[in-house]
Amino acid sequence: MNIKEIDAQYVANTYARFPVQLQCGRGSLVWDEDGREYIDMGSGIAVNAFGIADETWAAAVSAQLGKLQHCSNLYYSEPCALLAEQLCSRTGMKKVFFCNSGAEANECAIKAARKYSHDKYGPGRYKIVTLLNSFHGRTLTTLSATGQSDLHAGFEPLTPGFIYTPANDCEALKALVESEDGIAAFMFELIQGEGGVQPLTREFVDYMAALAAERDILLICDEVQTGNGRTGSLYAWMQYGFTPDIMSTAKGLGGGLPIGACLLGEKVENTLSAGSHGSTFGGNPAVCAGALSILGRVDDALMADVRAKGNYIVSELSGASGVRGVTGMGLMLGIDTEKETAEVVAECMSNGVLVLTAHGKVRLLPALNIPMELVEKAVAVIKAACA
Repeated sequence: MNIKEIDAQYVANTYARFPVQLQCGRGSLVWDEDGREYIDMGSGIAVNAFGIADETWAAAVSAQLGKLQHCSNLYYSEPCALLAEQLCSRTGMKKVFFCNSGAEANECAIKAARKYSHDKYGPGRYKIVTLLNSFHGRTLTTLSATGQSDLHAGFEPLTPGFIYTPANDCEALKALVESEDGIAAFMFELIQGEGGVQPLTREFVDYMAALAAERDILLICDEVQTGNGRTGSLYAWMQYGFTPDIMSTAKGLGGGLPIGACLLGEKVENTLSAGSHGSTFGGNPAVCAGALSILGRVDDALMADVRAKGNYIVSELSGASGVRGVTGMGLMLGIDTEKETAEVVAECMSNGVLVLTAHGKVRLLPALNIPMELVEKAVAVIKAACA
């Protein structure tokens, strides 16, 4: 059997894979088993922040592998401590809990919010408001937080305590808060990635932040996909004029290895105590060494470049034949096409460009440092596929 046949027989049927077997890559180019070249406009769903086989990242990981690949959280390790220091110093947050994925980071955020409210107000104040069309993970609790009922089917009963409200609807949020007792937190993505690359409006975020401040409701910002430079700032909340109480992130932080991080602000920095949460692999030295090499290069110059490339893509595709509109920020973009997304994806693939989909849109999440010449070539292919 070939690899696709072996995969079909032995790997759980949880993915509708594209018909391509990737063998290797360099930067924003990948090659399949037949040696065919593609421009990668997905970067492993926003994971390969500096592309494939990034030499700086690989050297940092390899050097750490030669010293100490794992030690568990029973002991101190330098990469874990230094990464936490970098994350806190660059965000103003106070503490970091490391884990292995965005879903785990969101689990930690939910636990921290409930524990804070329980410690301060007693039992009964545990509900978390999330947004319709949101996506927070596939564990049972983060799936329960996700505001997409079609993803819930077959997994009931869900974890109780989550209430959904429409995104960008201030009146609906106001009515919910006034009618519902026991709200501990608002949990949200500033751009709903899996929900179709839909940004929250500044008006809605301002209103949500004001309500939260008035009622001591925590703000949990899910930056799993938007974070680590993806939107043209280190974290998307930096473009919205507020600071969350709790922030989750993952994906691009690891540069290709699994990592999740839950950042705790001043209100909740001491909420989690020894034994109240944990992770065997969280803060893994090799993964954290790689993350340090990623985070250290997400600077102002790179962010300006991300914004410029994002603006170019939006300007080229907006108003193009077959394109209804383009949403998103930086290099996290969604294209609303007149054609079925599957048709656009297939045509792009046949012409050497790999793109993604999300909730009925074509989704672009290229490496942050993708060369401009590859952006131009990919956009030309995408434009032709949409027409």
